[in-house]
Amino acid sequence: MKKALFLILFSILSVSCKTGSTNVSKESKHETKYIVNNLIETATDNIGTRYKAAGTTKAGFDCSGLVYSTFEKENIKLPRSSYEQSKIGKIIKFDDAKKGDLIFFKTNKSKQINHVGLITEVNHEEIKFVHSSTSKGVIISSTKETYYKNSFAQINRIVE
Repeated sequence: MKKALFLILFSILSVSCKTGSTNVSKESKHETKYIVNNLIETATDNIGTRYKAAGTTKAGFDCSGLVYSTFEKENIKLPRSSYEQSKIGKIIKFDDAKKGDLIFFKTNKSKQINHVGLITEVNHEEIKFVHSSTSKGVIISSTKETYYKNSFAQINRIVE
């Protein structure tokens, strides 16, 4: 992570000095891909872990706890609740979603966001995401599933 901070600081200095920005741009993209892959690996390593309200460990996760602890391993601090997490980062159109973005839902006819997952795969009209469901624990689901298609709220990009 020290390398990531160095690259971020270096890219800011390079851009402001207008030197070396081409190489830094490639490095920054590489670093972003590295972080996104680590996030997905960390989250998917928890597949099969049971659901636990307010859980943030292998003993059990709730949806926002899984996201919170996953990002924390990359030293990225997020709020603890899915609703508060939905206020962080940049809102992205469904068609512009990428691996590593957060996907939010309003489930059970809720008027506000109450569920979150981490996008693991994006195909033409389908997004797959890892999350902790109350009934099955940590699993991968799809926006093609009626439940998630009907409760989709937004997508946020945290890692640019």
